[in-house]
Amino acid sequence: MASLSSSLKFTARRCKPELVAPAKPTPHELKLLSDIDDQDGLRFQIPIIMIYRNEPSMAGKDPVEVIREGLAKTLVFYYPFAGRIREGHDRKLMVDCTGEGVMFIEADAEVTLDQFGDSLVPPFPCFEELLYDVPDSQEITDCPILLIQVTRLKCGGFILIVRLNHTMCDGAGLSQFMNAWAEIARGARQPSIPPVWQRELLLARDPPRITCNHREYEQFPNTNEGTVTSYENNMVLRSFFFGPAEMAALRRLIPHHLRACSTFDVITACFWLCRTKALQIDLDEDVRMMCIVNARARFNPPLPVGYYGNAFVYPAAITTARKLCENSFGYAVELMNKVKSEVNEEYVRSVTDLMVIKGRCLFTTVRSCIISDLTRSRFREINFGWGNAVYGGVAKGGAGSFPAVTFQVPYKNANGEEGIILPIWLPTKAMERFVIELGEMLGNQNQLKKSGPRSIMSSL
Repeated sequence: MASLSSSLKFTARRCKPELVAPAKPTPHELKLLSDIDDQDGLRFQIPIIMIYRNEPSMAGKDPVEVIREGLAKTLVFYYPFAGRIREGHDRKLMVDCTGEGVMFIEADAEVTLDQFGDSLVPPFPCFEELLYDVPDSQEITDCPILLIQVTRLKCGGFILIVRLNHTMCDGAGLSQFMNAWAEIARGARQPSIPPVWQRELLLARDPPRITCNHREYEQFPNTNEGTVTSYENNMVLRSFFFGPAEMAALRRLIPHHLRACSTFDVITACFWLCRTKALQIDLDEDVRMMCIVNARARFNPPLPVGYYGNAFVYPAAITTARKLCENSFGYAVELMNKVKSEVNEEYVRSVTDLMVIKGRCLFTTVRSCIISDLTRSRFREINFGWGNAVYGGVAKGGAGSFPAVTFQVPYKNANGEEGIILPIWLPTKAMERFVIELGEMLGNQNQLKKSGPRSIMSSL
């Protein structure tokens, strides 16, 4: 059964977009982004959605006003967000701290959260009503760095969407900013974790030198017509829930010596294997799975607490489609585990140098996919006074014009089970095959065909 939300239609009443500036004067200065921040692969906008239920203890308080006022006060501490990205020599990006502010939209919708159904996961109905795409706001330079819409619902709940220029920060950095915002909205005078800029910590060395093998940045022609490299008219988005039952089924397929592997490795290996089979990639072609690895703790000493820039790399596990599809499941799991373990400080330094040497190049998109773990970003726990969010995480999946990116998002289903949501973009026919492949791995193929994992599978 498709999610009830797939048939929900509504129109939001929006106020005119406005700029929210810092509540007090802030420094006017030019700040360089790091050489991790401004690579091609991060030059896109990514929306994060937070869904909140009505909270009786907040009766009489307007979430729009609480959030807007808290935002202005938070921007005093995180004032670079109120500036504009500029591009300089050799495509180097920097923040012009102008204090102009971030774009903010107030809206109302005559719907309740119950009308969204039990599965509050991507794809969300009428998403364009929940986040108005302000004309000319999608550019990376010379635009507000954040676009925010707060939509009140008639049940007393509300939906907050924050669209981020990814060159400014990663998931951990955005979570830090939003937690500070929530703290101040609840009455704090300042963030409990002071923000740290220090982007010079991730600038290239002088002279730059590539010391590691970075196959995630190899560039070569696409020889496989089935490869997904950009959004197409026949693409669909579906979310899959991996709860205790699904994880137990997958772990039964893993050899004993890998039983201690992480949930991230297991779900990633499963996704990679099922996706490769679903796309029917030529068995002799190489396929890549790139894992987002947070590098903050890989430095000696670690990056400072409070650093909110992009601080990750995406090393690539590479094999042929034949080896991936014909070996045991443990083969894919072991590849995931191994590639993450290879990331150290020198690896990250080598990436920063590569960006300067190769012109801030894009990662490999041919027969590639990327997965990121948002479980530690804890977007659900960002509390503006209305408690934890029902859902907190990516709104769509994908990354800019590259759909082969997914995220592991923590989620509690309608039965109260904690698990992971995986939003996936695939062509329609490939999605049908993906469901079958996943069903075979989980041992419940017939049920998956009918409803998707735990009935959380809906089409865009």
